[in-house]
This record gives sequence, structure tokens and C-alpha cells, in this order.
Amino acid sequence: MKSFRSLLAAAAILAPLTVSGVVYADADDAAWIAKCVKDNAREGQQAATVSVYCACMNGKMSDGETLSITAWEKKNPAAMAACEKEAGWK
Repeated sequence: MKSFRSLLAAAAILAPLTVSGVVYADADDAAWIAKCVKDNAREGQQAATVSVYCACMNGKMSDGETLSITAWEKKNPAAMAACEKEAGWK
């Protein structure tokens, strides 16, 4: 059951990053998104909402960014607000 939950969590993280079966995120992006999801796990949001939010934030960051999504969002409140809206964050 635990491995099924892990598989389901991975699918939830990667689902927003796919279009027509093509994955636009690389392994590094997936790792940053997974960390963001973990960082936001206690925010009272559904897992799908957090996944969409983290994928959105990752998409707004440059490829050369060295900050985590959690650290970057604090320096970019406009991007944070846009991704919250896109994800349906309540």
C-alpha cells in the first residue's frame, strides 16, 4: 500500500507537467517539485492543489535558479499569487 501511495504521489507531481504525453520537466525539476510538495504538505490543501502550485512555481523559475521553490516564492510574491490562483489554493 505504501508503494502505491508513493506511485500515486509521483503521478500527482508529474501530471501537471505533461501535455500530450510529453514530459517537459527533467529529473531535477521533479526533485524540486517533490521538495516543494513536501514543504507545503501541512498547508491544509489537497495534494493535487499543492502539486499544481509547485509545478507552476517551478515553471516560473529560470533553469539556472539555485534557490528551492520554497525560498524563491518568498522573493517573488507576484509569481506566488499567480500560482496560488492557478492551483485553486484556498
